[in-house]
Amino acid sequence: MKDVIDIDINIDKVHTEYEYPTQIGFVKSKYDLFAEDIEKRIIVEIQHIKEEDFFDRFLYYHLISLVEQIGTYQKYQFEKTVYTIVVLTSLPRDKSVQFSCAVSDMSPIDEHGKKHNIYPHRLIFLCPRLVNEDTPVNVKTWLELIEDSLDGKLEENKFTAQKFKDILNAIHQQRI
Repeated sequence: MKDVIDIDINIDKVHTEYEYPTQIGFVKSKYDLFAEDIEKRIIVEIQHIKEEDFFDRFLYYHLISLVEQIGTYQKYQFEKTVYTIVVLTSLPRDKSVQFSCAVSDMSPIDEHGKKHNIYPHRLIFLCPRLVNEDTPVNVKTWLELIEDSLDGKLEENKFTAQKFKDILNAIHQQRI
């Protein structure tokens, strides 16, 4: 995660197919991977783009994870920073959307072009099929690993860093 969101996280437990105990809004959101530490909420969605509303859907998921934290009108403070990471396993239908890594944040930009980092929350889109020379170095190998795995075969010798060896070993032990 540090390679993708550039922060340290200390996660105790990861939930798969997570849903909030009480439905928030009109649609019951289900998260592929959901993890929290004391300060952060990390959501990872792995998605094969099929629906026209794809980007709207994940903005909604991201916003629900913010809204869910507000329990009363007397306290509008978000207790945890939300990072939603969406991994696109196919190319977007909209051919103008051509990126391997894109980050959306809610920080306002004033009339002078200055960005004010008021909100730390991030919605991150990763597209391993569009890795290119401008892909951030810290994310690139992760995307190459994901892309290499999409056909069900993996050339493990391409991923020599210890963290990747550890991941591949865990995959073999769990027979994923």
